[in-house]
Amino acid sequence: MKPKSHIIHLALIAITLLGMFGSCLEDEARDRISEDQAITSPTSLWINSIGTLYNSIGSAEEGKGLQGTYRGIYDYSTFTTDEAIVPIRGGDWYDGGFWKRLYTHEWNANDQELYNLWSYLFQSVVRCNDAIALIDKHKHLLTQAQLKAYDAEARAIRAMYYYYLVDLFGNVPLLERNHTSVAEVSNTRRSQIFYFAFIELQQVAPYLADVHSNLQGEYYGRLTRPVAHFLLAKLALNAEVFLCDNPVRHAHKQGKDIIFPVDGEQLNAWQTTIRYCEKLQAAGYTLENNYADNFKVHNETSRENIFTIPMDKNLYPNQYQYLFRSRHYNHGKALGMGAENGACATISTVRAFGYGTTGKLDTRFKQNFYADTVLVDGDTVRLDNGQPLVYKPLAVAVDLTSSPYIKTAGARMAKYEIDRKAFLDGKLQDNDIVLYRYADVLLMLAEAKVRNGQSGQAELDAVRKRSGMPTRTASLANILEERLLELMWEGWRRQDLIRFGRFTHSYDLRQALEKEDTGYTTLFPIPNRAIESNKNLRPNSEF
Repeated sequence: MKPKSHIIHLALIAITLLGMFGSCLEDEARDRISEDQAITSPTSLWINSIGTLYNSIGSAEEGKGLQGTYRGIYDYSTFTTDEAIVPIRGGDWYDGGFWKRLYTHEWNANDQELYNLWSYLFQSVVRCNDAIALIDKHKHLLTQAQLKAYDAEARAIRAMYYYYLVDLFGNVPLLERNHTSVAEVSNTRRSQIFYFAFIELQQVAPYLADVHSNLQGEYYGRLTRPVAHFLLAKLALNAEVFLCDNPVRHAHKQGKDIIFPVDGEQLNAWQTTIRYCEKLQAAGYTLENNYADNFKVHNETSRENIFTIPMDKNLYPNQYQYLFRSRHYNHGKALGMGAENGACATISTVRAFGYGTTGKLDTRFKQNFYADTVLVDGDTVRLDNGQPLVYKPLAVAVDLTSSPYIKTAGARMAKYEIDRKAFLDGKLQDNDIVLYRYADVLLMLAEAKVRNGQSGQAELDAVRKRSGMPTRTASLANILEERLLELMWEGWRRQDLIRFGRFTHSYDLRQALEKEDTGYTTLFPIPNRAIESNKNLRPNSEF
């Protein structure tokens, strides 16, 4: 069993979230004791300010958390791409057309799910602002070093949420304090949000603990300096995209012309990415010898994972629901768990791994997918009619209603080792959810070097060698495909396709929409419900 950490919900004070965006940001008092009774020491201040922020990074509620639940950041970053799909399976998984709209890019500003995602992200920003204000109010309890560290951690978490907001929604309100009036809140340009998040992370990084937070201990699951450096690398790598306020009306700046001050030097976007990736190398991260070890039941010893959501079925309420969502019902039953028989890989994805082609099957295929005849504990899993359960990776369609493989089409999600002692049909597992890891750092390095006119061969080779795959030329096309092969099911594909100019193209079973080549689908619309509750908010098309 993992030791208890500060991530367990220990908030004792009454923090009322201000209703800037309507009732979605309201919260009730958490206890009846006074704030001064609750906060009497540095530890109690940390618990009631920063400690509460970690309750939102993972979740069991739909639309909330960075990963683990449905219809939130992960699903909008995965099922909108050529990586994976939740096909309609007769009466299953139509869900009002939600999953089909994700895949075909036909979402709209009236979607409740989109509003829920918007609300989650801004609830999280508001909580960060509450924490920053609380730390300042009770700073007399802290030494100067503690004050800087506390303030830095809360600001870093807020900058992380703005990283997701600038990626998903673009031109959003910038809240550096909690306003009492809706009239004060309006959109800030995407480029300004980008620089806010980037500069905040640069400023606070020196005051964050320089430790590996995926390891158990005082900083387990927390946003430490390496996590900030990873986010800075991601921001710089995507700077061409994130600095464009409106992709329909404005051309992207070139990465070589985007300049950042880093360590007293002026570096372009690609050099900046390289610098922060090199800082992560210097911090001692390395590839695990075995790819699978990053996702095993007790993966909190990984030398590769950088930021994770701690999971312990006996301690934390966070859930990981994706394996449950993907497995066939009888597959789940054979494991002693439940299943929903939904999500699967696309045809183009399994072919990229070499399945159904004349090429060599990538060794990571078996780690990432259940395909063909399914075995559990050496025994063949069978359908209700007694026939073997055989997943059909090449039989996928957007709508499988008339298909003979309606229940069996598609390679299903594997990736994480099955925790056979998990609770709640496997959703309460002991495998920590992997958000950021070092293999991604190497692939960012390879890409940034190639974009900067250098060779990224060594970094690409290192990732492929670990999996026993032969060398490939470090071209941008090969790096993009390697990101799919290495980071399958990890929630990066939408951002990658946008950065490589592929998101608006036709691919796999999806036909590009009319005028989609303008780039209008690369940002999700500001939800109409948010605009209706605040007339100062404007849609992205007006920027």
